[in-house]
Amino acid sequence: MKKGLIILSSVLFLLYLSSCTKNTSIDPRSIPTDSASIAIGKTKFSQNCASCHNFKKDGIGPQLGGLTRTIDTEWIREFIKNPKAKIASGDERAKELFEQYKTEMISFSFLTDDDLNSILAFMHTKGTPVEDPRKTAIDPNALKNPIPEPIAMSNLVVELKPFIQILPSGENNPLTRITKLTNQPNTDKLFLNDLRGKLYFLNGDKPEVYLDMEKEMPKFIHTPGLATGFGSYAFHPEFEKNGLLYTTHSEPPNSAKADFNYPDSIQVALQWVVSEWKTKTLGAFPFAGKSRELFRINMVDQIHGVQEAAFNPLAKPGDEDYGLLYIGVGDGGSAEKGYQFLCDNTEKIWGSVIRIDPSGSNSVNGHYGIPDSNPLAKDENPNTVREIFARGFRNPHRIIWDQSGRIFIANIGHHNVESLYLIQPFSNCGWPYREGTFVIDPSQNMHNIYPLPADDAKNNITYPVAQYDHDEGNAIAGGFEYAGKNLPELKGKFVFGDIVKGRMFYIEMKDIKPGTQATIKEWQLSIDGKITTLSKLCGSDKADERFGQDRNGELYLTTKPDGMVYRLVSFKITNE
Repeated sequence: MKKGLIILSSVLFLLYLSSCTKNTSIDPRSIPTDSASIAIGKTKFSQNCASCHNFKKDGIGPQLGGLTRTIDTEWIREFIKNPKAKIASGDERAKELFEQYKTEMISFSFLTDDDLNSILAFMHTKGTPVEDPRKTAIDPNALKNPIPEPIAMSNLVVELKPFIQILPSGENNPLTRITKLTNQPNTDKLFLNDLRGKLYFLNGDKPEVYLDMEKEMPKFIHTPGLATGFGSYAFHPEFEKNGLLYTTHSEPPNSAKADFNYPDSIQVALQWVVSEWKTKTLGAFPFAGKSRELFRINMVDQIHGVQEAAFNPLAKPGDEDYGLLYIGVGDGGSAEKGYQFLCDNTEKIWGSVIRIDPSGSNSVNGHYGIPDSNPLAKDENPNTVREIFARGFRNPHRIIWDQSGRIFIANIGHHNVESLYLIQPFSNCGWPYREGTFVIDPSQNMHNIYPLPADDAKNNITYPVAQYDHDEGNAIAGGFEYAGKNLPELKGKFVFGDIVKGRMFYIEMKDIKPGTQATIKEWQLSIDGKITTLSKLCGSDKADERFGQDRNGELYLTTKPDGMVYRLVSFKITNE
């Protein structure tokens, strides 16, 4: 139910955008006004809608103050229940929304009238605020289509083979929230986590729960969605000897004192926690042992959390990088909420990729170490976050190493651009003043983006090696350089996709050069030799796919709506 309410807030955002141009007869009499309904609605809005909207200023979506006074509530209910039917009926407002956003909202027929009424009751208590015109103005000089060249379809088709299906972890779409599939180091054992709290061992065709975060962490939460929950995991390279595992997860605000915080005047939506787990008995199944907290971070919003933790899989004992843990820390929505100063400097951890030594103790809290080779390890400023390895990210949700040891970051963008970065120590990738290779101003309407200035080289910003705009997709699904043997035609390619539209992309490794953008091409999937799409296979407009990789470099695809895991098993070229 809560997932539906999150998406409900996005629907209301779309409705708000069209309200100013329509003369609709408003009848608010169906909105409850009793204190009990309002209180319930306030709680539900805070838990499930506040990540995108408030009632004072624009965030990810526009503020919602006064919404119920400008749009007929019956129209809102009908649209939420079945937006596809509303568009197909020829409804003018629904058609305009579809044309403007180039996507069709999924139906929320499972939402009850009580669910909708309680939220509307709370929203109806909020009037239209006096808006800062800078935050809402659409600049006619801004780029309308930042990357006009469409992504071309290649003649590559990869066959999928169903591998395993994860049992539902929720009642509504998506039935699962599976995100990361990888192997235990130096073994063929595959693991897969669900944001709702479970880490599975993929034992043949049977998923077995290895670690249950809900049972182990009493304050664990996976709501309101938007990647909250059991964010990521990483087995230590010597797990079979030391039994050490690392995880990230979210907890309610003020669950404990944060190691990385900000002024009390700024809200805390939740906290992200990074933990080390040590098994009691090596080789035991399921997990039994203890955990210790490495650090926790306050977040302004529920979005852009700590969704990645990884060790360099190529590092060997004796290498400088061996046993060092990389962690992707999103900006927590700070830029969209108007607190860009939290993610635009080296005194703050938000919007960065950090590197730590879990076995060390020279961090501020003494729970982990900061490698001497970190680019800021010897910085003289006492306020510097010496953990930072690279920065300037909105949501660095995947950290990837290619076969030569180069580090790539898949960064989910804001309103216009999705990006893949090749980084070096101390790279600054520009957020919140850059979105891909374009200028953005967080003090203005962040939907407006502009070309780079002529003197941009002085800013020393690391730009993506591949990018696409929202004509093509909405959220990059970080992938891999293909390193297996079963699909020789994928050799020399970095494959990735789009989470929302379920499309498959690749770039040629030979075309990856710092400072330039490689050409992206699309490839297709097939089942039993028939071309298909992940959206068709999972029965949802949002495929919500992720890439996985095993010990041998072979690739997997997962889809949240149905909990399916596929292997990429064969390859063919088609002229169709």
